[in-house]
Amino acid sequence: METLTPTKWLAACHVNDAIENGGVCIKHENEQIALFYFTRRNEWFATQNECPHKRQMILSRGMIGSLGEEPKVACPFHKKTFSLRTGECLSGDECAIKTYPVKIENGLVYIGVED
Repeated sequence: METLTPTKWLAACHVNDAIENGGVCIKHENEQIALFYFTRRNEWFATQNECPHKRQMILSRGMIGSLGEEPKVACPFHKKTFSLRTGECLSGDECAIKTYPVKIENGLVYIGVED
């Protein structure tokens, strides 16, 4: 699955409000988006919040880490891991998750979404 090309930028939160080395869930219309601040890497990532295995809205509560140089999130229920960059399942399954671009401007975190 590829990162979408945004048609608008959603102001998600202030940089100072983010959870270090963890995630939060942002509701945008009918979507839940998991936003991660990976402080050890000084990087931000956004993915769908729904784990594709049992359709639970839980990825924002997953543990983040690295597989080599690849940043990843692990579903807290199923332990399946996904690339925070590409959404690819790193546990060998065929499923993938949607990823969103993230940018920081003037102390705010923005997530790129489709209009």
